[in-house]
Amino acid sequence: MDNNLRTQFEEAVATSKTLTERPSNDTLLRLYSLYKQATEGDCQTDPPANPFDFVNKAKHQAWSDLKGMDTTTAMQQYIDLIYQLKG
Repeated sequence: MDNNLRTQFEEAVATSKTLTERPSNDTLLRLYSLYKQATEGDCQTDPPANPFDFVNKAKHQAWSDLKGMDTTTAMQQYIDLIYQLKG
């Protein structure tokens, strides 16, 4: 893995905490899933058992949808999305 990419990713994660506007829920889900894919790889957990746990079900589904995406791609897409949001 390219150290430069990892550094850019870590900077993007820090930047995500300082965005002036809160992203839409869809964008937040995208950021969450890309972050999880970049840092942990494919989702290996079971979906939440509680059918009314909509937030965690959505997070699990978003991450599961990225199955097979490599770490480098996930990091780059996360970086691109953060800088797009930052303007």
